[in-house]
Amino acid sequence: MSQRKVILFIAASSDGYIATQDEDLSFLEIVQSEGEDYGYEEFIRNVDTVIMGRKTYDWIMKEVKEYPHPDMDSYIITRTPRHDNGRIKFYTGNLKDLIRHLKLNEQGKNIFIDGGAEIIDVLLKENLIDEFIISIVPILLGDGIRLFKDGRPELRLHLLHSKCYGTGLVQLHYKAIR
Repeated sequence: MSQRKVILFIAASSDGYIATQDEDLSFLEIVQSEGEDYGYEEFIRNVDTVIMGRKTYDWIMKEVKEYPHPDMDSYIITRTPRHDNGRIKFYTGNLKDLIRHLKLNEQGKNIFIDGGAEIIDVLLKENLIDEFIISIVPILLGDGIRLFKDGRPELRLHLLHSKCYGTGLVQLHYKAIR
């Protein structure tokens, strides 16, 4: 059995922002097209674990009102302990230790990194993301929450696949070169 991969699947503006400063994601609506999921359903079939930051989780629960991955083991990375909720675990430990445990000790499908910027930054600094699927939305936000923060180590990427969609969205799928 092959080792589980840690995969970031995320959308960003053409100038590299995943949200506005006030955490608004409404810019994503410009690429919504009936019947088009930009490969999400295919991607999610190969995932059974989700990791996301507490801010991302709170935004989903406020705006969407329903957790989108109830059938998966989910780890919400937080500094403040909370009670677990079914398969949703609020994790206050070391993120590097969690990833290593999931990859080495738990059998399963791939691990989905579902934001946010702080989680991505920690994982990049620890060189723990195996693949990146980044959907570039055709808009320049000018300011906001950057997908990739400064101050991380260089990481070379190998392009596995790219796809252009009629909405102007371009999706890039990279593998980390180690």
